[in-house]
Amino acid sequence: MPQALLRAENLRFEYDDLLLFEQLSFSVMPGEVVYIEGPNGSGKTTLLKILSGLIDPIEGQVYWQDKPINRGARTYQQAMLYQGHQSGIKDSLSARENLKWLMSLKGLRDVGQIEEALAASNLAGFEDIPCGHLSAGQKRRVGLARLLINDDNHQTAEKLWILDEPFTAIDKSGVAALEATINKHAQRGGMVMITTHQEMQLTVPTQRIVLG
Repeated sequence: MPQALLRAENLRFEYDDLLLFEQLSFSVMPGEVVYIEGPNGSGKTTLLKILSGLIDPIEGQVYWQDKPINRGARTYQQAMLYQGHQSGIKDSLSARENLKWLMSLKGLRDVGQIEEALAASNLAGFEDIPCGHLSAGQKRRVGLARLLINDDNHQTAEKLWILDEPFTAIDKSGVAALEATINKHAQRGGMVMITTHQEMQLTVPTQRIVLG
């Protein structure tokens, strides 16, 4: 029976004396998509930042393969991809150049994946335009295109995706493409932690963590 790869135990966080959550525990199994839900200000983004290792909880611990993430940071960072509210791309670079740069950070060299990802993200014709000249939706597509690259590389793919409102500024075709990508990643044994107001059409196991 598969074992949980990601586990959180008794997480507590407060901001300016406002308690966002406490005694929050959960585990995530391979092949599972987890919705993080709650009203604005309930701590959804904060929780994702804790899971990504960007900030520490006041109490509690996050474990990856039964090891605290702050003790095996390199191993965990290689296994995790975090996409926050920002697209995570450089405005001075084109879409193609951004994906080459993102691939190089992971030690990937299959340039063919870049062209496939750009086409699948409906960025044909915009590949060589500096991202600073693209619309908000197009920039978002460039940032999310790296999911397609990592998903298609079986050996170096991140096992855990942490996505904060990834559907922002994405049109209907983009929503459908991202849903398909998330389904495919989970079907291969990957895991996704996601905040979204979009009810996705998924064919994989899901769970919900409600804050607030």
